[in-house]
Amino acid sequence: MIANKNILIESKHHKKPILTDVFFNKNTLKKPIVIFCHGYKGYKDWGAWNLMVPEFVNNNLFFVKFNFSHNGGTVENPIDFPDLEAFGHNNFILELNDLDTVINWIITNPDFKNEVDIKNITLIGHSRGGGIVTLKASENNKISKVISWSGVSDFGTRFPKDENILQYWKKMGVSYIENARTKQQMPHYYQFYTSFKENEERLTIKNAVSKLTIPHLIIHGKDDVVVLPKEAENLHSWNPKSKLIVIENMNHPLGCTQPWKEPKMPIHLAEVVKYSIGFIQKN
Repeated sequence: MIANKNILIESKHHKKPILTDVFFNKNTLKKPIVIFCHGYKGYKDWGAWNLMVPEFVNNNLFFVKFNFSHNGGTVENPIDFPDLEAFGHNNFILELNDLDTVINWIITNPDFKNEVDIKNITLIGHSRGGGIVTLKASENNKISKVISWSGVSDFGTRFPKDENILQYWKKMGVSYIENARTKQQMPHYYQFYTSFKENEERLTIKNAVSKLTIPHLIIHGKDDVVVLPKEAENLHSWNPKSKLIVIENMNHPLGCTQPWKEPKMPIHLAEVVKYSIGFIQKN
């Protein structure tokens, strides 16, 4: 297996690099491309994400995962959140732009020309990343399939509804959320909200899902208390041609924790990966 880790991809939208991993069997067979997007307060090396890579590669898929440029990691330390300033300046539009950058980098890279099937691209996203890949799949005709793991169905509902809270956020310019694991106070600058409002139609996942015509897989845990199973049901109702799989006893991170110290994937992540690979190969 060829494993090229921590490649720096330059973005045309901003100065921060996108840290990217690429994995494949070098055999000059043009392989379907699979691009994985992490979620909120996540990163490409979180939990057991690295352990799922061989499953994709062994099924002759060209697998890519990356850190969103403003996820709070750095080139020197891509794990956890040493750059909280960048995290505070992140927004959904930046993430959509980053994903576009990664897609274009792969399909135009001469090093991969004989290894990738540029007409067969699957996006997979976990949690918030599930929303991002769904939006991108609806607006980018290069995408062949899209898969959501514990994915959100509505970004707008995650912002405060109370006008007093919004006004206070605007006045202060920043609000904070504690990271339960690292205990960091993670900032969100007010631009996160204004960027959403300025682009609300584009960022409404219901609009995107309703327009999807490509194969669409939704996988969700019945015991997910972070993104409730109802959100998966919403996604499925907006695109009745989608396939919905609800897994008993599975939580939001698919059984993973950070750090993950076991030699194998948790049972639920392994199940999700198996379903996903089957879906990619069948459709």
